[in-house]
Parts: sequence; structure tokens; C-alpha cells
Amino acid sequence: MTTSQQSDDSQKTPLPQAQKPAAKPVVAPSVAHTTPLDEAAKFARITEDGHVFVIIDGAEFPVGQYPDASQEEALGYFVRKYDDALSQLMLLEQRVVAKAPAGELGKAVQALSATVAERHMVGDIPALESRLENARVAVENLSAEQRKAHDAARAEQLATRESIVAQAEAMAEKRPEQIQWKTASASMNELFEQWKASQRSSVRLPRATEDALWKRFRAARTTFDRHRRAYFSQLDSTNASAKAVKEELIARAEALQSSTDWAATAAEYRKLMDEWKKSRRASRKDDDQLWGRFRAAQDVFFQARAAENAKIDEEYAQNLVAKEALLEEARALLPIKDLATAKAKLDSIRERWEAAGKVPRNDLQRVESALRQVEDAVKGAEDEQWRRSNPETKARSNSMLSQLQDTISALEEDLAKAQAKGNAKQIAAAQEALDARRMWLNTLEKSAADFQ
Repeated sequence: MTTSQQSDDSQKTPLPQAQKPAAKPVVAPSVAHTTPLDEAAKFARITEDGHVFVIIDGAEFPVGQYPDASQEEALGYFVRKYDDALSQLMLLEQRVVAKAPAGELGKAVQALSATVAERHMVGDIPALESRLENARVAVENLSAEQRKAHDAARAEQLATRESIVAQAEAMAEKRPEQIQWKTASASMNELFEQWKASQRSSVRLPRATEDALWKRFRAARTTFDRHRRAYFSQLDSTNASAKAVKEELIARAEALQSSTDWAATAAEYRKLMDEWKKSRRASRKDDDQLWGRFRAAQDVFFQARAAENAKIDEEYAQNLVAKEALLEEARALLPIKDLATAKAKLDSIRERWEAAGKVPRNDLQRVESALRQVEDAVKGAEDEQWRRSNPETKARSNSMLSQLQDTISALEEDLAKAQAKGNAKQIAAAQEALDARRMWLNTLEKSAADFQ
């Protein structure tokens, strides 16, 4: 250092002296980096009275004074400051690699840069400054990256909130009678849970945007709840009205349940059932209970009727045996050979059939249908006989025979004339016409024989 430089330095503001404790300080290693003193000595000059200077690119800069200590102790004190700065920088670099929040890292870079700029330390300061500059650039890049990721996350968060609001508004716009309220209410509650979960996200939307979306969401939920309350209020009213109608039907059904006018009462119950089917449904709980009461009233009547019918059927069992025997007698008339005899026997069977009395209800249709088949066969035979003996039919048949015979005689003459002339075409035509008439005559003669 030149004499002029020393003179200039002496005119400057005195540097703060290191506060020396009563005993020599024992500094515990608190940094990750330690610079050997012999290497650090390349960047320093220490005077006998403890002033320390750091050498940067050949120029000396005063660092401070460590009085009443050896040069080695004075150097070590300011080297530890350098090591502490370098350790902070190493930690900063690690946090950059770990992608810590760039805002915190930026503040750390500024603080560390200010510390290094004071140059109250001894070490390779240019290398430290260069490395610190690299760290600053890395932090700026990380900040840009995190800002981009934050913007993307915010856009995603905005899309999520807008989707929640749009779904809620769509539900609120539906007509109340078109909504499945149990499912829709669960869906609206789920949307609210999604909104709260979104609010707990680390990404925050701008306050104005979030407030605007919340107002829309709250309005949609309010409209939805109002529609739900109105719907169920109307539903309660409708259910009460439907319940009153069905209770009136039940009262009428219960009034009939002791009747023994089986046919008329059964018809009345069918009318009541038709009215029940056309009536509106009450609430599920009420409707099931009402139906149970209505059905119970019917059951009383129909069970009593069934018991009465069973009693009657038991009395009619012997009548069924008699009618089964008459059926066998009637079936023996088929096929009909003598119509007069068959009719006489059938009349006798009918008289005894009526005298036999009623049969059990379950057998009534079967036995009546079986007798009706025999009656239809006799009636058919009677109709056929009348057709055969009808004078008008016989006269019409005889007239056609006479006319056809005259036509055949004329065709025979035409054929003879054609043969005499030897005209093959006329012969063929006459023969064809004659053959057709003879076939027709044969058919009519057979039909006429049926009327004899």
C-alpha cells in the first residue's frame, strides 16, 4: 500500500472496531464452509495494531480492527464473516434448487448482497460476488417460473370456481317440478363443499373476482332453496288434498264391507277401485297406509263373499254329479243319425238339466259350454235338413238343370254341323263348349240328388 493511500485512509470515517470480550471469544462453528487461514491470507493485510484490509483486484479496502490480538486471530475473525456469508449463499443456492418461494429468496439475496457490499470480511470477495450474482439470476428465473405456475394455478382455480357457480345457477334455473329434489339437494351441498375446499387452496383469486363469484353462487343457492321450500309447501298441500280424497273413499269402502248383496256390492267396490286409481297420490308414507286401510275394507267383504260361495259350492256338489251324467248322455247323441230322435232326447236332457239345479261357480262355465256344443250340433243338423227340403231351392235347381240340358242339345247340334263341314276350328270350339256344359250338368245333378 502506498504512503498516499495510507494518508487518504486515515482521513476517512473510522471503521467500527470489533468488540473484544473479556476473554478471547470461542466461536463455535456455525457455518458449513471454512476457509483455511493460509488461503485467506492471500486476500488480506494486517497491521501490527490489528487493522485488517481486504485485497480486491490488487486494491486494499479497510475491513476493521481487532485490537489486542495476534494477526492470526484478527484475520480469523474477519474470515469467519466471509465464511458465514458464503455459507448463507450455499444455503440460498440449495433453496433455489429446492424451488423455495422466490419472494423469500429474493429478500435473502438482497440482504446478503448488502452484507457483501460492506466488505467487512476477508476472502475471495469477487468470486463470492460473482456467485451471488448467479444466485440472483437463478432467483429471478425461479420467480418467473413460479409466477407462471401461479398464474396457471389461479386460472385453474378461477375455472373451478366458475364451473361451480355455473352448475349452481343451472340448477336454480330449472322448473321446480322438473327437479329430483333429493338428488339435486345433495348435488348443491356437494357444490358448496367444493367451494369451501377451493377457498382453502393455497392459490387465491383476486378479491374482487372472488367476491363477484361468491355473490353469484350465493344467489343461485338462495334461489334453489326458495324453489325447494315453495315446491315442498305446494307438495304438502297437494298431499293433504289427495289424502282427504282417499280417506273419503276408505270411508265408503268401510261402509260397504258388511253388505251381503254380493253382486251389487262387488260392482260398487270396482267403481271405488277405479276412483282410487284416478286419484292423486299422497306422500309415500301416507299413501301406503291409506292403501292398507282401503284394501282391508275390501278384504272384509270379499272374504265374507268367498266364504259364502264356498258354502254354496259345497251344497251344489251333488247337482254337479247329476249334470256330469247328463252331459255324458248328451254327448252320446253325436254324431246325429236320426234327427227327430236326437231332438226328443235332447229336450228330455234339458228338462232334467234345469231340474238338477245350480252347480259350483268354478264348474258352471265348463258344464254349460259342454252342453251347448251338443245343442249346436243338433241345431246344425236341423238347419241342414231344412236346406235340403226347401221347395224353392229344389225348384231353382230343377230349372237350371232343364236350361242346361237344352243348351247341351243345341251344342250337340252345332258340333254335328261343324263335323259335317269338316271345319276343325268350329269343331274344337263346339266340343270345348259342350264338354264344359256336360261337366256343369254333372255337378248340378249331384246337387239335386242331395235335395231328394
